[in-house]
Amino acid sequence: MSGGRLVLVGTPIGNMGDMAPRAVEALAGADVVACEDTRRTGRLLQHAGIRARELLTVNDHTEAARTAQLLERLGRGEVVAVVSDAGMPGISDPGERLVRAAAAAGHVVEVVPGPSAAVAGLVASGLATGRFCFEGFLPRKGSGRTERLEALAEERRTVVLYEAPHRLERTLRDLAAALGGTRRCALARELTKLHEEVWRGTLDAAVARCEAVEPRGEYVVVVDGAPAPGPPTDAQLVAALRREMAGGATARDASIEVARRHGVPKRRVYDLATTLR
Repeated sequence: MSGGRLVLVGTPIGNMGDMAPRAVEALAGADVVACEDTRRTGRLLQHAGIRARELLTVNDHTEAARTAQLLERLGRGEVVAVVSDAGMPGISDPGERLVRAAAAAGHVVEVVPGPSAAVAGLVASGLATGRFCFEGFLPRKGSGRTERLEALAEERRTVVLYEAPHRLERTLRDLAAALGGTRRCALARELTKLHEEVWRGTLDAAVARCEAVEPRGEYVVVVDGAPAPGPPTDAQLVAALRREMAGGATARDASIEVARRHGVPKRRVYDLATTLR
């Protein structure tokens, strides 16, 4: 294995006071810093008193092309640090492809943890934090967006996603339509910055707020998980039986499978199955 190392460095999401000493050390010691925007990262390094040896642009448009170049440098034993414009590289930001390629090539991959907008928004939301899922940005349109919203309607864990201010109202409307307007949510914006704000309410109320107050800044949207489902109705069991029997299962086998899946007595399901013959 070469002496090269790929180091993912978390950087502040707003407040420069969150720059960790270990992050400063990692960036100062890197042979090259791969970043989304050299000007923005340059200002960050200047604030931290770091004179970088080299800055290289690696963003959504250039990551694929830059990966081979950075792998070559890792092969020569260099240290490549990766940062995003804010937060943790690889999370809704470039870096994932580079990590995969470096790991596959046998290079050491290290992480210097830092602030996370998703986690900050979650813990400030007042919603359950024991189990959650991160959705990043929803697809903007088409079947991909529809399918993701349908899946979220059944998601029992707290949901965390990102949204830009000019798309926030539409996303909240879509969430309210798919999940129900009474579902609890929180909108966190400008986290760690001077105008940090966390608003809490329902999805319907969040839509109304967007209509009354123009969204500003990047948002973390946190939505309560779906409630536990109640006991299945006869209509739901019959629909499940029809699907099983359409696949070739006998009434008896379909009843056993549906009863197991829904946690109800087999006799109840079999009695329903007999009406389908």
